[in-house]
Amino acid sequence: MKTHSDPKKPKRGRTDWKRVDALSNEQITAAARNDRDAKPLSKAKLASMKRLPDVKAIRLKLSMTQEQFAIAFHLSIATVRDWEQGRFQPDRAARTLLKLIETIPNDVKSALGQYPQTS
Repeated sequence: MKTHSDPKKPKRGRTDWKRVDALSNEQITAAARNDRDAKPLSKAKLASMKRLPDVKAIRLKLSMTQEQFAIAFHLSIATVRDWEQGRFQPDRAARTLLKLIETIPNDVKSALGQYPQTS
């Protein structure tokens, strides 16, 4: 069976990178704005969205390995890995803890140091 392809309609899942590379920034912006399935978000909409903490960025800012981070803040290393790899998102309580770690890491370590660590 022979198939015919229309150059204006590339096969699904196939990207014509030569065509993409030839587009100007203005053409890319116009195409994005005209894509009814993926409209760019307004500044107001972006501002209203909840920000999830970037666990890896927080950990790297503290110059810690995943294991050190997990131990210091009484977290499961598996949980830290899952958050960093996007398998799970921190719940509200974890987001609060991560925000505190991001802002006042030494105070959080000090406060948690009072409590026995559980695995």
